[in-house]
Amino acid sequence: MTYTSNNMVTTTFERESRSISRETAFILWMEEMGLEDIPFVGYRNAVLGDTSHHLKANGVNFPNSFVITAYAYQYFIDQSDLNARLHRLLTNLDKETLQNLSQISEQAHSVILNSSVPQELADAIAIAYTQLCERHYNDVSLSMRQHMSHKAHHDEIMVSVRFNSIEEFPSDDIAKEKEIALNICGVENILKAFTDGYANLFTEQAISERILKGIGHFDISLTVNIQQMIDSKIAPFGKIFSIDPVTGFENSILITAAKDYQDNVKPDEFFIFKPTLKKGFRSILAKRFDYELPNSLPVSQSELSKDTISDEEVISLANLTCIIEDHYSQLRDTYTPIEINWAKDQETGKLYVIEVYPMLQSQKSSYVLRSYQLTKPGDVLARGHAIGDMIGKGKVRVISDIRALPEFQPGEVLVTNRTDPDWRPTMSKASAIVTNQGGRTCHSAISAREMEIPAIVGCGTATRDLHTGQEVTVFCADGEEGIVYDGLLSFEVKETPLDSLPQTRTQILINVGNPKEAFRLASLPCDGVGVARSEFIIVNEVKVHPLALVHFDQLEDNAIKQEIAALTHRYKHKPDYFVDKMAQGISMIAAAFYPKPVIVRTSDFKSNEYANLIGGQQFEPSEENPMIGWRGASRYYDEKYREAYHLECKALKRVRDEIGLTNVIPLIPFCRTPAEGRKVLAEMETQGLKRGVNGLQVYVMCEIPSNVILAEKFSEIFDGFSIGSNDLTQLVLGIDRDSEMIDHLFDEQNEAVKEMLKLMIEKAKKHNRKVGICGQAPSDYPELVHFLVGLGIDSISLSPDSVIQTRLEVFKAENPDSSAPNS
Repeated sequence: MTYTSNNMVTTTFERESRSISRETAFILWMEEMGLEDIPFVGYRNAVLGDTSHHLKANGVNFPNSFVITAYAYQYFIDQSDLNARLHRLLTNLDKETLQNLSQISEQAHSVILNSSVPQELADAIAIAYTQLCERHYNDVSLSMRQHMSHKAHHDEIMVSVRFNSIEEFPSDDIAKEKEIALNICGVENILKAFTDGYANLFTEQAISERILKGIGHFDISLTVNIQQMIDSKIAPFGKIFSIDPVTGFENSILITAAKDYQDNVKPDEFFIFKPTLKKGFRSILAKRFDYELPNSLPVSQSELSKDTISDEEVISLANLTCIIEDHYSQLRDTYTPIEINWAKDQETGKLYVIEVYPMLQSQKSSYVLRSYQLTKPGDVLARGHAIGDMIGKGKVRVISDIRALPEFQPGEVLVTNRTDPDWRPTMSKASAIVTNQGGRTCHSAISAREMEIPAIVGCGTATRDLHTGQEVTVFCADGEEGIVYDGLLSFEVKETPLDSLPQTRTQILINVGNPKEAFRLASLPCDGVGVARSEFIIVNEVKVHPLALVHFDQLEDNAIKQEIAALTHRYKHKPDYFVDKMAQGISMIAAAFYPKPVIVRTSDFKSNEYANLIGGQQFEPSEENPMIGWRGASRYYDEKYREAYHLECKALKRVRDEIGLTNVIPLIPFCRTPAEGRKVLAEMETQGLKRGVNGLQVYVMCEIPSNVILAEKFSEIFDGFSIGSNDLTQLVLGIDRDSEMIDHLFDEQNEAVKEMLKLMIEKAKKHNRKVGICGQAPSDYPELVHFLVGLGIDSISLSPDSVIQTRLEVFKAENPDSSAPNS
């Protein structure tokens, strides 16, 4: 069907419609458009059209939509004589003081809103909308049509109205979808939204920003995307980032999902690993849920126990993200990370791609590593989600209303409830940003990353806890938690040129505890993870003693039982909670460094530490000396703890076999005898972890003199050794390392300790077993590094802040006649 007058409107679905003049078309349908249509529909619409045209055959669903072109915008302006009238108004604007800006803006709004859409253009929009409604009906399945009334066949459908500019001004909010009107129904309402969007080009903020940036008021042409609304009243919707938006880690996809349009609802987050996803694995690394919803939202406990989307839907969304990212990168002839808006249709259950555009990710230097460190912390004023690996400081400016934005001074710390695109010019002047609301993917977070400004979002009560004029330091340089400190604290910025770091024969590994830091640490110049400590995951993510989950119904303390029930409300079978949390923590670390080796030390709490876990008191003995008591391997095969260890094994198996992260190497701690080692391996086999199957290697800690003395026999059952210099020193010298009384005797360079290190390395090499060290000593003593390298140790594992300097020291040890590059 075609509407024709002086201009043409077509609904032809085929690309052959190119014969129609694109320059003078009021309407173009999404699937008709390609990159050559950027001058007519803008970059976002053209790319979405091209993507839709090419990828529908691959099972990617896009809502029906059409675009009111830039020509239509100019036609409206010309036919309504708006140019001349607006020119006269803006000529009277005092550009120096902007004192009459509010009056001029109000008059410009009135001029546009009181102008009628030319009949020819209105008719074209009406015809296209009618056809959009017909398409919707034709797309509905036969079974669903039978349940629709005759009237429903011709009902007007809901649409979204999105405005984009043709011109690509990088910091212009209009180019980033300044206005979106949702749930618009009927031609009259569409025309009203159409003129409202044009009027919003002349808000006070828009006018002043164009003056500031030297952009002409009439140098912008708008396009309008009219898109069928996906029925997501109770069905989920969200965003997808094809790389981690916080760290820029390229192998992870982040999917957010929510069931409420309010911005103060933090969405659920799902992390997916691309390399193993593309091999067919169910590569969901982690799920993060936040149920601190406002009281106004009617969300029941039963609803909280349900995932916003199923694992199958997460995988489907991740797969379509890979398809679109690959297509996008081919279009631009360079790797291009993308951002996607998606929604699930309530009626059909289908997943739809609403929008696609390249991520505005700040480009971090591949040659310089910057690290920020406070000289000394201060009093904590607020906490929230950290955005950016930086530190900022300045005087607070609390802004509670957009009308107060002109009061903001460059270099101040912007503190507010939340931001939206109108705030960007002010945000760009801030030394840091702090908001009450928002998650890691809210407007404030995304904008702060683009502008490379430290920000803390989701603080809850920052506008109440901080006050204008107060001096604060905004700290975002230590993982996901951001902290606002009182006062202007001093900090250091270290820059290390990574392109000058030498390669070494000895592997430089790092020690990782916090899975939430893994993606950030992955950029370090290392060869993998020497020890990922399970204890950190258990304390911070699981929090519950594993036996309290296995024997939940037998818990004696009612308050403890209720606390565990609240933590595990999503799980009917409580032990699954432990397996999930452990698998997610391990997966995040293993994925960050894939395919490099990630050595995961299974749990090595002492009995007093286990007792501190929720529910632990009921299951733990009281030991006089837990340091050398019931810990490590001795627990794993003991019938009093065996069921708990099986949960760890199940988590490891899921990581390796289901997610595909076969770079994970289990490390058994505090294994006193080879016989004990065999018992542990037998327990692992009962849970599907058999050494040699699917490339599984199992290492053992060397931290007891017996490990050194019987190294040949340990070599028969384990694939490698990791020397724990702290415990080994303690047990060689007979020193309680926690005792201040004899702390002066604790010396990892003691002759007896070095002799044990020498014997261990020699025996391991003799039996072709890998041997590394993961204690603190090499970080503290460069001379010990030279000693270990001289013995031919395979790897040295360090805290992240020691990696660069130790790599240089290792290079010197390996090349005594050469000079290593300076850091």
